[in-house]
Amino acid sequence: MSYITRRALSTLIPPKAIGAAQDAARMERVVGFYAGLPRGPAPAPKPSGFLERYQARYFNGKNASGMPLVHVIGTMLVVGYSMEYYFHLRKFASIPYFRPLGI
Repeated sequence: MSYITRRALSTLIPPKAIGAAQDAARMERVVGFYAGLPRGPAPAPKPSGFLERYQARYFNGKNASGMPLVHVIGTMLVVGYSMEYYFHLRKFASIPYFRPLGI
């Protein structure tokens, strides 16, 4: 079989049927690569950081809840109270009996 005929038929007929050893070895590597790939759907990635775990816990479609709203309100209360406490003490620190201990 001539080279031109073999090349023309190589797109239609598998290389093992033609007898081309180079094409057969290359095709064997391709088949081996695809045979080694995992089958089925990819596993779901696990959340790694704090925000990803928080989103997976509270914002996921099947586990959605209103707790993030409670967390935001609680955080605002704590931060607001601490700011009020700090600025109140700073304002009245010049009066001796309002001065906190240790200052």
